[in-house]
Amino acid sequence: MAQSETEKRTAHRRARTQTAGPDAQAHLLRAADELFYRDGVRAVGVDTVVERAGVNKMSLYRQFSSKDDLVLAYLERKDGQFFSYVEKSFAKYPGEPARQLQQYFDDLAVRASVKDYRGCPFVNIAVEFPDVTHPARQFVIDNKARLMARILALATEAGADDPEALADALGLLIEGVYAASQTYGPGCGPVRAAPRVAAQLIAAACGRAPG
Repeated sequence: MAQSETEKRTAHRRARTQTAGPDAQAHLLRAADELFYRDGVRAVGVDTVVERAGVNKMSLYRQFSSKDDLVLAYLERKDGQFFSYVEKSFAKYPGEPARQLQQYFDDLAVRASVKDYRGCPFVNIAVEFPDVTHPARQFVIDNKARLMARILALATEAGADDPEALADALGLLIEGVYAASQTYGPGCGPVRAAPRVAAQLIAAACGRAPG
């Protein structure tokens, strides 16, 4: 016999309560990951996260003291994912720093061409949190600084005549890919052009013919 609406709601509440144990944090983080990235942090309330996660609201506050705390956990999750992408690109050409830099842009263009790509989650957070003293904004600053340090190290290893200038140029190009993916759309011409522009910048700085 088909369930009544009351029975369905009761079953749903029971399922949410049953998920309030050790798995609650994982469910909440997955829900926050999806919703914050797609719709933005400011637009998504904790009730929406709880509903998507299938847990009760008390479970959220047992795991996270506030929405800001949940946002920071979301950023930590995104940070791990991001640097996993970065290192996977670099690992394709061990010991070849110039090629590692190039591969990063090849892979970035692919990621930025996926349907429904919403750009860089850290850029999105920076736009939503204009106060540079906010912990979420500080997290973004740290994330970007670590990426730039990694790029600078590779530019130095690649023998660039001015490693800092090359790193700055490549950093600007990365941010341009993120912006273009949203203003022109994923897979747009400017995104597809990024690997070629990166090759030209790397070649000019390192005294090599563009590959």
